[in-house]
Amino acid sequence: MDNARIHGAPAVRPGPTVDATDVLHLDMDCFFAAVEVRDDPSLAGRPVVVGGAGRRAVVASASYEARVFGVASAMPIGEARRRCPGLVVVAGRHGEYESVSERLLRICRDVTPIVEPISIDEAFLDVSGAHQLFGDSWTIATRLRQRVQEELGLSCAIGVGRTKLVAKLASKAAKPRVHWGGFDAGAGIVLVAPASELDFLRAHPVRAIPGVGPATAERLRRIGVTTVGDLGLVGRRWLVEIFGASHGGALFDLASGRDDRRVVTERVVRSIGRERTFDVDDHDLASLSREVRELAFSVAARCRARGITARTISLKVRFADFETILRSCSFDRPVGSAGEIDRIARSLLATIDSSRGVRLLGVSVSHLAERASDETVQLDLFAPADGAPAPGVAGAAEVELATDEIRRRFGPNAITSVAAAERRSSRERARDRGATD
Repeated sequence: MDNARIHGAPAVRPGPTVDATDVLHLDMDCFFAAVEVRDDPSLAGRPVVVGGAGRRAVVASASYEARVFGVASAMPIGEARRRCPGLVVVAGRHGEYESVSERLLRICRDVTPIVEPISIDEAFLDVSGAHQLFGDSWTIATRLRQRVQEELGLSCAIGVGRTKLVAKLASKAAKPRVHWGGFDAGAGIVLVAPASELDFLRAHPVRAIPGVGPATAERLRRIGVTTVGDLGLVGRRWLVEIFGASHGGALFDLASGRDDRRVVTERVVRSIGRERTFDVDDHDLASLSREVRELAFSVAARCRARGITARTISLKVRFADFETILRSCSFDRPVGSAGEIDRIARSLLATIDSSRGVRLLGVSVSHLAERASDETVQLDLFAPADGAPAPGVAGAAEVELATDEIRRRFGPNAITSVAAAERRSSRERARDRGATD
């Protein structure tokens, strides 16, 4: 923690003057890649990316050693290999990443119940009610970062500020700095005191403001606005005239340090889904059906974990020519079992022309609702009339719950399908080949 610092103040533990900085933004460092390095120490110090092995695969996460060579997320794996000699490509283990993310959120909620997950590896925390128990915001951030390191074996950056915008930008400032030839350790924690937050904001490029995308940034650049400071000087009236009352006013307020967005504990989940992009276009309906089944079971597990059911099942298909279609089926009753989601999704698959070649499949559920407290077993749509399993045979719901518990205790690959095991074995062989190239 020696590198931690306060923007606009000496690098010492802050006093009461900065206690108004009640918002924390925690962002994991190179999350997927860091998990792989943690679990395989032989990868330490090497340029590592998480991604697929096929010609269409892209980088999902890159270690800092890989970023030194210009490797970045969403870059094609082939381009990453050309930029970085000796690059190690590791197949993703999304079940493991989700498990680590859940543990991370539990650590955060030990500090405060007001936690807003933003993605699998970052979250906002409102610690205004935690000071009496854990100290000022600086102390809370320091202890939180230590727990993440000790309990998860991973590093993170934490930004501390009065608002969500300032906290998020502060966490970015706390991360390691990559430059050609190497990277420097980041501060780890950056606290922006209220008295200096305007100076802190004004130095950032205008793209740092939420709502400023490439088109808006280019439009602003044409009139000489490239930094947040420039944006504040333009004035509210002009921004409202150009971008409208809502967007223009919000841009001016954020550039001026006014950000009334609160940390919210729950986000409305509108759908849950999984997708898979194939390395080679798949024309075989039987093969596609097996893929749909695996996706459906994964979606069902997520529904059970959240305690929700759905009334609409959807299948997304992207063909070789990139045309994308969506097929859906809705019901007047909740659907929650893996068997039902699988059967419905596969019936939708039967309506598409697989001979065109499929490059992506996705299964999702929507029109979600919390599972009723007395809804202990969701009867299968195609089950026998009495819904009872044969004597001595576990019902589908019991099997699914037992499977969830086994995976929770022993890892996501403790129970898996033959197709998934074969695909994982293929990816591991490809990874081994890449490591020895």
